[in-house]
Formats: sequence, C-alpha cells, structure tokens
Amino acid sequence: MRGKKRRGNTAIAAVTVAALCAGAWLLHGAAGVHAPPQPSPAEARAGGSAGRAAPALPPSPPDRIRIPSIRVDAPLTGLGLTPAGSLDVPPAGEKNLAGWYEAGTTPGERGTAIVAGHVDNAEGPAVFYSLGALKRGAVIEVDRRDGGTAVFTVDAVEVYGVKDFPDEKVYGAAGRPELRVITCGGGYSRSTGYQGNVVVFAHLTGSRH
Repeated sequence: MRGKKRRGNTAIAAVTVAALCAGAWLLHGAAGVHAPPQPSPAEARAGGSAGRAAPALPPSPPDRIRIPSIRVDAPLTGLGLTPAGSLDVPPAGEKNLAGWYEAGTTPGERGTAIVAGHVDNAEGPAVFYSLGALKRGAVIEVDRRDGGTAVFTVDAVEVYGVKDFPDEKVYGAAGRPELRVITCGGGYSRSTGYQGNVVVFAHLTGSRH
C-alpha cells in the first residue's frame, strides 16, 4: 500500500467521479458515435445475491480486472482522493486503464472495494464503455499481487443521476467481500458531459491461485 493509511470508503465525497464524465468523444461529434449502453431496470437490485458468498481473502492490492462478458481486460492503478474529497481518476489518455481506491478495501477482502474507470476519452470508447450492458450473474475477476484471483458475481447494475448518487449504498461498509465498479452514464449534455454514473454491485463468490 506504499505506506498510505487506509480508511473507510465512506470518506469519499458525493462528487465521486465527475472527472470521468466529460464525454469528450461525444463532444467532438465523431462520425457514427453512439452513447454507451445503459443498464435496464431488470438489472437493478431485486433482493438476494446472484451466487453464494465466498470467505474473505487476506488483504492484497489488485493488479488487473477482467469482465469477460463485456471484453474488459485491463490493468489497475491506485487512486486517491482529490483536495475536494472526490475519488481521483485514471489518466484520461490511457483508455484501457482502470483504478482502485487504494486507501480503502482491497478486492476480495471483507468490506467494499471500489474500482473506477473512464467510459470514453477524446479518441473513442474507454475501458468501461460497455459497463452498462453488464447483466446480473456476470463474472468479474480481479488478479491480486499475492498471486491469487478474486472472483466476483454481479448482483445488480444501476444508473444514478449526479444529484441522486447514493453514497452510503455504494461506498458503505459491508460484512462480506463486495466490489463496486463505477463509470459515467445517464443522460448526456454537451455543456455538462454525462449526467450520472453506472454502478455495478458485486460480491465475492470464489477465488483461485
């Protein structure tokens, strides 16, 4: 963890990933551009988890995230907080790069781990462009520096407007290993960019070495 003091995810402010949401690709009016997919109401949390929970793993920083059903296979970089208290973001120029909140829970550890990434950049779709197309029951794999892989199952995929972002629901403490994957979504305006966030809720259902 490079000597950083870890703290609860609830320290993250509501303005979480505003810097992810400029929508530069759409703003530049590229030919044939389509907005990224958004989750349907059927993918929202409907009670009950999509798979049995697995025992928590020891803390270990993550190196890579894979979501096979939407063809995500990306390295992870550590993210901190901005001076305003929002979650920082990966460099916009690196389209196949996601980040994790390294002062919080590591993926697979008991608690709520946070991963975020861009939906697009000025050149086109970025790492989480298709996140809104993810379905309940899909698998997310996170490679860890201890040589293991934490396997998560998606419980819900939801979209929230910026003003309605549920901090406690997304970042609140969990009694089991959980994962949130966040990018931009909702409506799009040329003046403000994306007007919300897509959030994937998942929990640990397995691991392998």
